[in-house]
This record gives sequence, C-alpha cells and structure tokens, in this order.
Amino acid sequence: MPGDPPRADAASRLELARGVLRGLEDRAAGVRPVAGPEADGRVLPVSGPLARLLPAGGLRRGSAVSVLGGPGSTSLLLALVAEASAEGAWVGVVGRPELGLVAASEAGVRLDRLALVPRPGRDLLAVTVALLDGMDVVAVAGGGVRAGDRQRLVARARQRGAVLVALGQWPGADVELSCADAQWQGLGTGAGRLCARRLRVELRGKGLGPGRGGRLLLPADGGGMGGAPEMVVPAPVAAVAG
Repeated sequence: MPGDPPRADAASRLELARGVLRGLEDRAAGVRPVAGPEADGRVLPVSGPLARLLPAGGLRRGSAVSVLGGPGSTSLLLALVAEASAEGAWVGVVGRPELGLVAASEAGVRLDRLALVPRPGRDLLAVTVALLDGMDVVAVAGGGVRAGDRQRLVARARQRGAVLVALGQWPGADVELSCADAQWQGLGTGAGRLCARRLRVELRGKGLGPGRGGRLLLPADGGGMGGAPEMVVPAPVAAVAG
C-alpha cells in the first residue's frame, strides 16, 4: 500500500535513535549521572570564555538554550558542548545533516560521546524524546517545531535532568545566544590563510540584563575557542515587587 514505506521509514529512524542510545550505554554503563529532577541544579561545564557569559557559568541541567542561526552558529553550538563532552557528558544532535565529524573533533567534542541523527524526518519529536532519556545534552533543529511539542521537549529535558539546545528560534528558552559581527583574521593584502574568526556572542534570557555579551575567537587559531578583550557582563536584573 502507498502508506507502508513512510511507516517503515519512521520505524527505522526511531529504532536508529534507540540503537544509538543502547550502543552508548553498553560502552559506558554507569558513567552518566542519574537523571531526574534532583539533577536539575547541576551545571555542565563550558570553556572559560563562555562560562563568564552564561548566567550559571555553564549549561544548567533541565534548561533550554537557543542558538540562533547565522554565521558562527554551528561553531558556537560545538563550543557549547565541547567541554561537557570532554568531561564525560553524552551529546546528541538531531536534524543537522551538515554537521561534520571533523569540525566537531577540531572543536574538542569527543566523537565517542556524540550521537548524530541527521535526518529524523517526521519523527524529530520522537527521536529527540528518546535521546533526552539517555543523553546529557541534546541539540535539535528548532525550525517548524510546534508550540505544544516545544513544551513537551522542555518538560522532558527538565524531568530527565538534560540540557535541550534548540538550533534556531525557540520561544521560552531560558537563554538565547546569537552571533554578530563575524570577521575572519589571517588574510593580509589579498593573501594569507584564514586562521581565526572574531565575533560577538550576545545573550538574552530570563533575568539577564540588556547588553550581555562578549567578543570571542571562534574558532581560535589552531582550533577551539579563545577569548577576545571585550567582555560585557551586566549584573542580573533584579525582580521588581508587585
């Protein structure tokens, strides 16, 4: 029947996600901290320049972080998860077929702790839920996700003590990051080699004052991320009593 192939494809994509989880769990049983509401207060580490910008000094379990699209966004995503991966966290990325393993490795992401589901198709929600059940950080392409599904994924991340990183617009995210003023360095007068990209990372979110952000080297010369001189971190906005 005409409907049979799509159902078969859907089942295979979901089984792929579950198979990835089973394989990772078999390789490192007991390594991942017990997830659940009691883990929500824990913070996964990020590299120094980003730690000075993020309100919790890292990726807070149970939270949702949005990385807006544009030049530098993929590098920013990899920089966000690299330190946590190096410290033993499991990372999943859903719906980003252009994400390359070489770039992830050069950014410092441990490939043996990275699960990629590049083309989840219509099963993006089910695949993401499955990964949230077994991963510390799950990044998902946010474009086109319905409001009800966004709420479901955020609730699942909170319940499991995972970090949900949305790639693109995600209304209601705890923290929203974007890149601006990206400029490559290394070229002289018509010759040279691109060695580093200087850009400004801007943050918005709950309880954050305006203008929070800083200039970073992403990537820095030699790979990874480096800090640039300018860093603006206003004090958190105080709650106003009604």
